[in-house]
Amino acid sequence: MPIFRLPREIAFPDPELAEDEGIIAIGGDLSPQRLVAAYSCGIFPWYSEGDPILWFSPDPRMALHLENFKYRESLRRVVQSGKFELRIDTAFPEVIKSCAKAPRPGQSGTWITADMQNAYVELHRLGLAHSFETYLDGRLVGGLYGVSIGAAFFGESMFHHERDASKVAFHALVAFARKHRFHFIDAQQPTKHLASLGARELSRRDFLKQLADSQQQPTLQGKWTDLA
Repeated sequence: MPIFRLPREIAFPDPELAEDEGIIAIGGDLSPQRLVAAYSCGIFPWYSEGDPILWFSPDPRMALHLENFKYRESLRRVVQSGKFELRIDTAFPEVIKSCAKAPRPGQSGTWITADMQNAYVELHRLGLAHSFETYLDGRLVGGLYGVSIGAAFFGESMFHHERDASKVAFHALVAFARKHRFHFIDAQQPTKHLASLGARELSRRDFLKQLADSQQQPTLQGKWTDLA
């Protein structure tokens, strides 16, 4: 399949036309309008510093349906202990910077480039990107961030400086998503870690059908700090 070069106007090709590894388009920009359009049709940017912007719609896709979340006893004990303080949308720039610096097995760099950080901080300012943060003794030690459109949360990345800190943040995201009737949390690429928490692989076609349903629901826009 060809890789489409994006025009200046905000438009994406049918994600079903993506190559086997998921690449669907190249070029464009990281404006809020283009990012919202991309996520709404199951596409996200993923590229390295110095490369052109690449847009992906992988097959299979990993997603967590909230009823499948595995709340293991070890995690339950950590959450109930109150060891970590949980906050939402109070340190988004710090979370995304920490995610960019987090070491990734098999990767020498990060896809969370300076341009990506600026783009998602702007989405956060617009109330469309959110962070879940864990603190220990007042110090940020773990967290995650992602994009929320309709009844879907698109998870982007997580980090931890203390054991279980990112898992506690993920548990908080699941609880929040359940409370506000989200349909699923998109995990994008399959990982053993997310599979251990209950995420499962879907065909691109099934994911896009579920995504279309989720986009019929209103977006919970704005800061989520007081909505947990």
